[in-house]
Amino acid sequence: MSDSILYDISIIEHILPHRSPFLFVDRVTVFIVGDKIITEKDLGQKDPCFSGHFPGNPIMPGVLVSEALAQTSGLLLGLTWKKEKKFSSQEKMNLYLAAINIKFLTPAKPGETLRLKSHLKKEFGSLFLFDVSAFVEDRAIAEGTLTLAEEK
Repeated sequence: MSDSILYDISIIEHILPHRSPFLFVDRVTVFIVGDKIITEKDLGQKDPCFSGHFPGNPIMPGVLVSEALAQTSGLLLGLTWKKEKKFSSQEKMNLYLAAINIKFLTPAKPGETLRLKSHLKKEFGSLFLFDVSAFVEDRAIAEGTLTLAEEK
């Protein structure tokens, strides 16, 4: 971990509706309002996804890396809206993944820390386009774009 922790799990759970074992963000290390965010997820040896994917050679499923990137992007919006007073601490995010275009480069494994980056590229009314990437240290895990939609 190279950056200090700006927001921990207690703040993350006030923004995102997800809970363990389907919450894939442990902390926020970089946050620039309305622009970018970097989060981290520690991949534990006993995380449920590793017991069956794949025994003897466990890797984090790409769909869960995608979900972690979507949650990171949702956090960027939620923290931004909270700072701009568009979102109360009692409200939960009403976003869903509308589109995804991610290329997977190398797998993430148990014992590693997944570093998730999201940059808000464009807003189209209730649609939000993000450039996203996932890394373990300097090794690229995934990169691409995703779109979140605000449920009205």
